Amino acid sequence: MPERHVRQVTDSRVLAAMSHPLRRRLLDVLAVYGPQPVGTLAERTGQAPANISHHMKVLRESGLVEEAPELARDRRERWWRPVSAGLRWSGRDFDDDPGEAAVLRAAESLNLDRQVALVRDWYAAGDDEQAVWGESAFSADRWLHLTPEELAELSRDVVALLDRWSARATSPGDDRRPVFVFAHGVPATP
Repeated sequence: MPERHVRQVTDSRVLAAMSHPLRRRLLDVLAVYGPQPVGTLAERTGQAPANISHHMKVLRESGLVEEAPELARDRRERWWRPVSAGLRWSGRDFDDDPGEAAVLRAAESLNLDRQVALVRDWYAAGDDEQAVWGESAFSADRWLHLTPEELAELSRDVVALLDRWSARATSPGDDRRPVFVFAHGVPATP
């Protein structure tokens, strides 16, 4: 398979496809665990295989996933993999059309809902689970005084740091688990 890059999304139909909560979760599962068959995706998400197949078709039609037939044990088994290593988009690409701008706002809202839900799930985890991780789980925020250019530089620095950590190899049997990290830097009023 060729090297995968972060995809710049400029089509509101792709944003709409990836923003559906289950499809977003399916993309996350594929990003974390690599190519998966429909049955495993169904188990990981608690969904029926037919429902997974439907949503994978929508993701395929949007160019977000592709089949991985070489991984199938037989003709009935369908494996899927993400097409790109990640997705990014810019609001400027959707400014010219009110309909596309509405899709962008909905996608950004649903994306933030997903991110916050993952953090809330951690805070709701049992004491035993939290004890395993001790003080390693974190939350950090700061009020900074920045220009737009400085905020862009900070964004590049944070993304580069996350890229460095996500590029680390994992081995079967190591004790690493998926950890969700997200950061937002937005102009705001205290």
